[in-house]
Amino acid sequence: MFLKERQDKIVEIINAEGRVTVPDLASKFGVTEDCIRKDLKQLDARGALKKVYGGAISVATTPERNVSKRISVNTSEKRVIAEKAYDQIAQGDTIFLDVSTTNLSLAEIIAKGTKQLSIVSNMMEILRVLSTNPALNVLGTGGSVNTELDGFMGSMTLKTLEPMRFDKAFLGALAVDLEEGDVFTYVWDDALIKQLVLHNSARSFLVADAHKFEATGNYAYAKISEFDGVITDKPSAKLRSKIKALGSMVM
Repeated sequence: MFLKERQDKIVEIINAEGRVTVPDLASKFGVTEDCIRKDLKQLDARGALKKVYGGAISVATTPERNVSKRISVNTSEKRVIAEKAYDQIAQGDTIFLDVSTTNLSLAEIIAKGTKQLSIVSNMMEILRVLSTNPALNVLGTGGSVNTELDGFMGSMTLKTLEPMRFDKAFLGALAVDLEEGDVFTYVWDDALIKQLVLHNSARSFLVADAHKFEATGNYAYAKISEFDGVITDKPSAKLRSKIKALGSMVM
């Protein structure tokens, strides 16, 4: 099979199935995995697909941007991550929770817990959940309301956060690129908030379920190496090794 024929067939397969893996394609076409990786790289450059860790996804396979529509998705995975994240929080900590449905699960655990904490968030539903526990010191950032993200964004939010310092921050992502180490979001304002919080936190953790490592975004707000740890639900040995090579560790 000629190069163009193979690459056309790869695009046909990925458009039908949503995602492909390098080993599966190599076996299907009887070529080396390095050969398939070169095909995917070329197809990615042409915009025919999106190359991700271990394979590629269809350009139509993108995460849901509206936060309210993501709350009921992958709830068990988010709960696992949230419980791991809660274990990282010590009595008396000042923490930041950004706009993230995984952080919403963490907020639910915090609200039912016994740790006395100071918590800052720019996600309105997180603030509502935390407000049910009067023992918690809760601060909303304020700012312009972004209904799609259910959160506060913009210059006022940044101004509020600028002088603040956090013991720990838990930040979400819509996608993580394990080839380049990029952590993505969609919204510029959201990216600026995440970047400021990363800078102002003694320790920071990326909270991301396994599906995020097979997705893509359009604004890289950080590198994996900027996080003290990556908290996920299904950390395979291969994933642990890759994240360690990129300068962080799986929690």
